[in-house]
Amino acid sequence: MKSSRIGAILLGVSSLMSFALLAGDPEAGKAKSALCAGCHGVDGNSATGTWPNLAGQNEVYLIKQLQDFKSGDRADPVMKGMASTLSDIDMQDIAAYYSSQKMKPVKFDAKLVALGENIYRGGITETSVAACMSCHSPSGGGIAPAGYPSLRGQHPEYLEAQLRKFQTGSRANDGGKSMRNVAKRMTDQEIRAVAAYIAGIQ
Repeated sequence: MKSSRIGAILLGVSSLMSFALLAGDPEAGKAKSALCAGCHGVDGNSATGTWPNLAGQNEVYLIKQLQDFKSGDRADPVMKGMASTLSDIDMQDIAAYYSSQKMKPVKFDAKLVALGENIYRGGITETSVAACMSCHSPSGGGIAPAGYPSLRGQHPEYLEAQLRKFQTGSRANDGGKSMRNVAKRMTDQEIRAVAAYIAGIQ
């Protein structure tokens, strides 16, 4: 029993050390993010739902997405071109900069919020869809050390688009097919509703 506790403690310390090693320099990241600003905004708040808000997103998730764009594990020709020029240090610095920024409110359909909240907090029992908050936290802020992204305040159009990509399998960089398994069980209305609710979380 004692040895298993020691093992768990060591594993936790190791995870925290790995997370700490990812910490970049926000000031350096601000300079390096100049090309990103055209789509994602100078402070990580994009002008439209075509591109995601990056302000306030956790560093581990941002770094993984940049790595996946660079490797091709997440398919996007524009982002592959952008990420292919970045070193690991560049990615860490850019992620540190955007994670330090404050997100701004976005527009969403208030009529869908009640249904969306039910799904986010309780899942969909009939189709075995887990509650979104189990990975993305009750506040929508994600679980940073695990790399689960913050979703709150994200453009609903972007959230819908990503859920549909997971649904069709055109986005497949989710560990253990977790998001693909969720999205394929959701209807269009359910996707729109949960996206509206998440967009309104501040």
